[in-house]
Amino acid sequence: MQFITGSKRRNEIPDEELIRKFTQSEDLETLGELYSRYMHLVYGVCLKYLKNRDDSMDAVIQIFEKLIVEIPEHKPENFRSWLYVVTKNFCFMKLRSGKTLLKRELEWQNDPLVIMESDEEMHPLDEEPGGNTEQALAECIERLKEQQKKCIEMFYYRNKCYAEIALSLEIDEKAVKSHLQNAKRNLKICLEEKNGSKG
Repeated sequence: MQFITGSKRRNEIPDEELIRKFTQSEDLETLGELYSRYMHLVYGVCLKYLKNRDDSMDAVIQIFEKLIVEIPEHKPENFRSWLYVVTKNFCFMKLRSGKTLLKRELEWQNDPLVIMESDEEMHPLDEEPGGNTEQALAECIERLKEQQKKCIEMFYYRNKCYAEIALSLEIDEKAVKSHLQNAKRNLKICLEEKNGSKG
């Protein structure tokens, strides 16, 4: 779902010009004029993810406040698309409080790749870390390919869900699942080799 512009705007200053003007002057009226064009779309995206009208209305205000800082920093060329990503990311961060662990558990349990492995022994990543295993695991994680390592770190150590990882790494959720699965497999092989070398 992307923002869809409604009827063509008449006699309005282009978004890019308002961004340039606001970046130079930090005039909130200029930002307000720009944001007012998309407020209803921001609210719609917030409502889709937050499922609550009051929370969504609060989010619209909080996102406006974020833009005061982030527009001069990022100077977005396509404001509509950039604002959509900012809005979606804001909603994900909101949802993380209280729901992330449950969401991650459900995603992991419903993942066909995990179901296929369900009759196997638990992977060290899913167990409580301890002693030598934790150190060996950290060493093995360092050996992973970059994308696999990032996915493992974000999912297991930073409590991010598939959607958040996909957004952060700019890949789709299927790729996230694939990277996680391959990483787990590689870690298991690495740990077995380490255990074998000690034996």
